[in-house]
Amino acid sequence: MGHTVIFQPSGRRGTVEDGVNLLEAARQLGVDIESPCGGARVCGKCKVRVEEGDFEKFGIISKASNLSALMEEEREELEKGEVEKNYRLACCTSVQGDVLIFVPEESRGAQQVILETGRERDISVDPIVKNYYIEMVPATLDDQTDDFMRMKGVLAEKYDLHNVDYIDYFVTVNLPETIRAADWKVTVSIWDDKEIVKVSPGLVEDPWGVAIDVGSTTVAGYLCNLRTGESTVKKSMMNPQITYGEDVLSRITYSMMNDDGLEKMSSAMIEGINNLIKGMAEEAGLSVEDIVDLTLVGNTAMHHLLLNIDPKYVGRAPFAPAFKCSVDFKARDLGIKMNKASYVHWLPIEAGFVGADNVAVLIAEEPYNQDGMMLVIDIGTNGEIVFGNREKLFSTSCATGPALEGAQIRFGMRAAPGAIEWVKIDPETKEPKFKIIGEEDWFKEGDEPLAKGICGSGIIDVIAEMFKAGVIDKTGRFNKKLDTPRIRHGEDGKMEYILSYARETSIGKDITVTQGDVRAIQLAKSALYCGAEYLMEKRGVSKPDQIVLAGAFGSYINKESAMVMGMVPNCNLDNVNAVGNAAGDGAKLALVSKAKRAEAQKMALDVEFIETATEPDFQERFANAMAFPHRKHEFPSIQHILDKIPQK
Repeated sequence: MGHTVIFQPSGRRGTVEDGVNLLEAARQLGVDIESPCGGARVCGKCKVRVEEGDFEKFGIISKASNLSALMEEEREELEKGEVEKNYRLACCTSVQGDVLIFVPEESRGAQQVILETGRERDISVDPIVKNYYIEMVPATLDDQTDDFMRMKGVLAEKYDLHNVDYIDYFVTVNLPETIRAADWKVTVSIWDDKEIVKVSPGLVEDPWGVAIDVGSTTVAGYLCNLRTGESTVKKSMMNPQITYGEDVLSRITYSMMNDDGLEKMSSAMIEGINNLIKGMAEEAGLSVEDIVDLTLVGNTAMHHLLLNIDPKYVGRAPFAPAFKCSVDFKARDLGIKMNKASYVHWLPIEAGFVGADNVAVLIAEEPYNQDGMMLVIDIGTNGEIVFGNREKLFSTSCATGPALEGAQIRFGMRAAPGAIEWVKIDPETKEPKFKIIGEEDWFKEGDEPLAKGICGSGIIDVIAEMFKAGVIDKTGRFNKKLDTPRIRHGEDGKMEYILSYARETSIGKDITVTQGDVRAIQLAKSALYCGAEYLMEKRGVSKPDQIVLAGAFGSYINKESAMVMGMVPNCNLDNVNAVGNAAGDGAKLALVSKAKRAEAQKMALDVEFIETATEPDFQERFANAMAFPHRKHEFPSIQHILDKIPQK
């Protein structure tokens, strides 16, 4: 009897026999879990967490009771709090039913490669939190002015600040002692030139802030010097909410079907952000109390889930969010560990499924300042698209799903060492060559077998290459007439292409691309193409002058492969560019510039959102876009490539 085991955040799933321990199950499914002792139950490094609940998307009900009883070796290695939270040692725990397992960061043998960087952007630094150094005349019997008024007087006289009318409670608690211990010479951190959020002894030149892009799959953080605007430390992590669903709809469903689902996901995200902030602060030699400002961006579902706002109305028509405007909350109210008195700023959102991350991309790329028609695609689990120029901008969202990032693919995985990231297929022999993340050169016969699976960029490459080599046709169907051992019938009876033989992998299995994989990618690319098509039509143009691929994932995509597949509309390839994590860039810009915050608020209102899925001909257009590159549309920019594709 077999049981379904799902490992997050890798997204790997499969069926294992009853009684197999979790460490062995992980090995079978190509999931790396730290195990220095080799499973001898003595190192305690293979900690995992069992998630309980009805995971409708995966079709399982995961229970801690679906695993073997806690062993004495586990009691010795696990802390009491961990036991209560359903932590187990993978080497000690046997599978006796369906389970969803979360592998914590410290237990992962292969760390995901996440691109945090965008590109350098010019900005006039004018943060909302600034430091002001003052020297006050000490209080005397003849001058008993209170400390707050004394500070206000010097700030007004020295810096022309006349509206500092507020001081946070947590600042006042230690204010008298701080001032006197510093001999009346202090640095005052002021939010928006009106509220004191920190008083530090002596001269403190540099205030510090953090910008965070909360993606559905990955979270990227940036520690910035608010005086210079420089980003000094970058860190990233998998979104811990991925345990509860790989896309926003499945997480919304989880929150609706489990009484504590919303609280779990909010708490998980806050804990992850706190760890991210702490890690960046420590790397820079700072304390979390030195962080005096924080900006957040993310899609609308991430916005609600992090803020502990019920997201169910975002997930159903008319998809209305709780609020769209930018907001400032005290960090302590959210449980975020930084300077207690400081604010967290969440940029405005545009619509139900176009969030603050898209607004951040807007203020980073500034299509509203361009004459040419710019198409900006932020590729992720939830794809967001903007099209237009300075005269008018339209936006939409596309439910691309996690397939483009390796999930829902037979051997798909996150972008981690061991993942196949680039692929080429010889059009004559149908033989592939591939490059693995972490390796400088392309794999060749005799190299160490390191391949574990295929990440998103590799999936796009391999399917585009399969089409170019004639392995699949325009409809995505396999060419059964080809005489090559690389094409075979899989265990399910459907066709598949062998990308890497078992002897070339570290999982002891052939890594294949199945008919189901091709279909999953077709669905995702069709959603993106249709979204772009509708926006261009609304704007009255037939093609973009420039295409910008945003997002960490977008930076790894082979733009030729993307166009050959029909993921993006026809455009001169020289004008198709990847700009890295533009949402993260926008979050940083808003952190160091009040003007950019105002710009974000204005653009969120100016951009016109188009709900493409309700268009009467959506299904017809979607079906046409399923073909490679498209059933009807021409692609003159790559016609020279299409002309070389072998015909059946």
